[in-house]
Amino acid sequence: MKMVSNMMKFSKLGNTDIEVSKICVGAMSFGEPGTMHDWSLNYDDSKKVINHALNLGINFFDTANVYSKGTSEEYLGQALKENGI
Repeated sequence: MKMVSNMMKFSKLGNTDIEVSKICVGAMSFGEPGTMHDWSLNYDDSKKVINHALNLGINFFDTANVYSKGTSEEYLGQALKENGI
């Protein structure tokens, strides 16, 4: 995967040494369509968005276990795993 993180700006997370991108991707639109919203993105489309974000250097994703009855987190986790993250 080609990373262009030299263009991405990062900040420390609180008082930790963890650096997160200043841009965050919300994961509410990921998940099995119809479980929460009809407009949720299936896995293949969610993965495209996640991969694009990673290619831009984004490493900050906001999710919750209630998005699409948990399938949002499953999709995000699977895409990260497939990217070796």
